Amino acid sequence: MMKLVKIKGVVVGEQVYSESSKILKIFTKEYGIISVMSKGCRKIKSIFHEASNTLVYANFDISYKEEGISNLVAVDIIKIFKNIVMDCRDLEKKAYSFLLINIVTQIINQKNVKNIEIANIYDIFLASINKIDEGFTPKIIVDIAMLKYLEYLGVKPSIDCCSNCGSSSNIITISSSSFGYVCSNCYRNEKIVSKDTIKMIRMLYYVVIDRIKKLEIKEDIIKEIDEFLEDYYEEHTGIYGINKKNSFLKIKDVFA
Repeated sequence: MMKLVKIKGVVVGEQVYSESSKILKIFTKEYGIISVMSKGCRKIKSIFHEASNTLVYANFDISYKEEGISNLVAVDIIKIFKNIVMDCRDLEKKAYSFLLINIVTQIINQKNVKNIEIANIYDIFLASINKIDEGFTPKIIVDIAMLKYLEYLGVKPSIDCCSNCGSSSNIITISSSSFGYVCSNCYRNEKIVSKDTIKMIRMLYYVVIDRIKKLEIKEDIIKEIDEFLEDYYEEHTGIYGINKKNSFLKIKDVFA
């Protein structure tokens, strides 16, 4: 049974359905990621044409169907993330935005995600996409989101104390295999990262994305954070396709 609902969300995917229509994947705070039929949107004169594209943020009126495909009834665009989707000279923005979409899609598709968690996952996603569109370094913004999402995957790393003994003193590294911080007493040949990286990971986890005004992190620290996150996701989450280098190369091939 369908009901008319008003929702706010971001188009995170689109699929051609016919010569004139698309099925949109819309990420919403209330319902997670839903499939919505946008009839006639491929026609240039369609009132749905501009809104039926990936990375459009809008108010949608839909005839909602809990199981299956809903129908788009009306739409009012709030924002098109033009700096991401239209700047063919800066493919990094696209690559990291689509990487983020891939991650949130996999998280939302897990059956054990609760409604309140979906709302938080949505807020982190929207704030991240906004910051990438504003021109902040996309790699760092995605790192922040990936750190925050580990809580909703049930595998948040220990970043306040040693993951083994609980001590907050003499932290010498952070390790994916040890689920976070490792102190000098518990160290067992884990890879050593710099003290700045240890501090930065904790700082990025707790930062409020909407409030970020400036982001300047040295490349060697970013590299260590990337390596930690990719190892951590691979070992503990079941989320696939998160390699940043591969994501960039795929986008480069598409837009070359």
